[in-house]
Amino acid sequence: MRIRPIRTSKDHKTALARIGALMSAEAGTEKADELDVLATLVEAFERKHHPFAPPDPIQAILFRMEQEGLARKDLEPFIGSRHRVSEVLNRKRSLSLPMIRRLHHGLRIPLETLIGDAA
Repeated sequence: MRIRPIRTSKDHKTALARIGALMSAEAGTEKADELDVLATLVEAFERKHHPFAPPDPIQAILFRMEQEGLARKDLEPFIGSRHRVSEVLNRKRSLSLPMIRRLHHGLRIPLETLIGDAA
């Protein structure tokens, strides 16, 4: 096992190819260890060179609605009246802290995602 730091896009591409070749490695083997180390290095490289913005709170709510098969009226216990749900989803009203708490507890949307709108 010869592992080097991932510094360039070429190194990244090479590491991804090797990871693909190691995906069927049995746990506890040298190949499995190599896979684990390479995956960690690739993750660090991608986090540094290809960061992505956290999801928008409204996009997160819409995504959870789609996942759970929810309609707008299903958000009323978390956000308020039908009119208020419409205002929030159409970005005419920001989420309040009580709404954020209810959405977090009721729909399991991470607080960090929802707070982006209240700040």
